[in-house]
Formats: sequence, structure tokens, C-alpha cells
Amino acid sequence: MKRISYILLSAALATCLAAPLRAETPQAPAATSKAPEAIAPAALNILKEMSETLAKAKSLSFSVRRAFDEPASNGQPLFYMVDSRISLRRPDQLKVEVLGDGPKSEFYYDGKEFAVYLPASNLIAVETAPPHLEEMLEAAYSKAGIYFPFVDFIVDDPYAAITEKLTSAFVMGKSEVVGGTTTDIIAIANKDFQAQLWIGAKDKLPRLVWLNPTNGKEKSRSMIEFSNWRLGAAKLNFARAPGSAKAGRIKFEKPGEAHSVKR
Repeated sequence: MKRISYILLSAALATCLAAPLRAETPQAPAATSKAPEAIAPAALNILKEMSETLAKAKSLSFSVRRAFDEPASNGQPLFYMVDSRISLRRPDQLKVEVLGDGPKSEFYYDGKEFAVYLPASNLIAVETAPPHLEEMLEAAYSKAGIYFPFVDFIVDDPYAAITEKLTSAFVMGKSEVVGGTTTDIIAIANKDFQAQLWIGAKDKLPRLVWLNPTNGKEKSRSMIEFSNWRLGAAKLNFARAPGSAKAGRIKFEKPGEAHSVKR
């Protein structure tokens, strides 16, 4: 990221402050008797183009940076950052390397089993898995509570996953400041979540997502930033970390259960 010159910034502020106030005040839209569409076709078209771009890629890799907050004991929200590197080859290979404000972890799937390796403690949990990626993702959630915040973008049909039970969708406009490219901005919502997405206007790839739960049962707002997209990559590394072969075995923990370790 380039550092902005303080001189240029001061000059820009001076220009804005010197401009007439009315130039900075947006005018109210003209009154109309026609209500806006709850679900705008233009927004759905942008989502569909993104979905088709992702779904047709037999292999892909990308990076994700996620920010979210959790309440402290005094109620103050504490913010955390998590970086992930994802490699995927359809229909049966996935590797997710997770870095961030917490222990590093690695997730592996090879069409026969999925596993989570914790390098710092040299522990690994392994579970048999279905032969298809999407079925595995459901099994990982039901058996081990594993859920990836980017899951809707790697399933067979991202469009169906993202637009399920939508109550609102519209185009906000374009941005030149996200992901180093021009993006289309859309806003969507259902009864549980509101989301804002920045999608590449040319490459049709997701660049940024803000999620805002509305039902009070989910976590607070979170941000997901996508980068380093490689679609159709011929060489991807799905190998497990060398130390994982001799790691201590633990069972996946379901809600309300404690870890048990196999020595």
C-alpha cells in the first residue's frame, strides 16, 4: 500500500473545505411513485457472473483475510484478524492453511478423509469423508463444527448458495479502491444476514465481503477480503506438513464434548 503524501492530503482537504457547502451536500432524489425492486436483476446478474467464473474453475487458489470481533468479559468487542491460504482442485482436494491471532492450523481433504493439524502442539484429528467436496464440507460441519467463512464461494453452485432465500438485492455502484481493481458493489440480504460484496468488474472475482447478522444469534459483523486469485492453476500443493505423520491423534470435538487424545 502506498503511503499518501501529507502535503497532498492537506491540499485535498483545503480544497474540499474551500468549496461551497452545497457542492458537498447530495440532493434528495426526485419523488417517484414507483417503489424500487426488492431484488434487482442487475445485482443477480453480477452474482451469476461471479458464480460461473468460480464454478467453472477446476482448480483454484486464493488468500483470505478475515476480521471479526468477540466480546471480552467486560462486554468490550475485541477484534481479531485471521489469514488463510486456500488451494482447491475439484472434486476432491482441498487445503486450507490458517494463520492469525491464535494457533496456526492446517486443514486437508483428499477425497477419503479430512484432517486438521495443529503444528504448535503437534496434534492432528482425522475423520473419514465423502468423495465429493460439497458433501465433505457438510460432514465437516456436522461431525466437527468446521465451517469456513468463504464456503459459499467454493461450492459447486455459489450463486444458489448466496442467493438462497434472498429478500433484497441491489447494485450500489462501482469502487476503484478495493482489491487494486474496479469492482461492482452489490448489497444483498435475507432474514438472518445483510451482506455487501465488492466483485471485480472485469475478472468477476470476489474481492471483499462485509457481513452483518440481523437476528442477534450470530456473531457480530465480519469482513472477508479475497486476494491472490489463481484460477486453473496446474501446480498446487496439497501435501500435508511433514510433522503431521508423527503427530499425536485427537478426536474432533463436537459441541459440549472434550478432546480425547490417542497416544
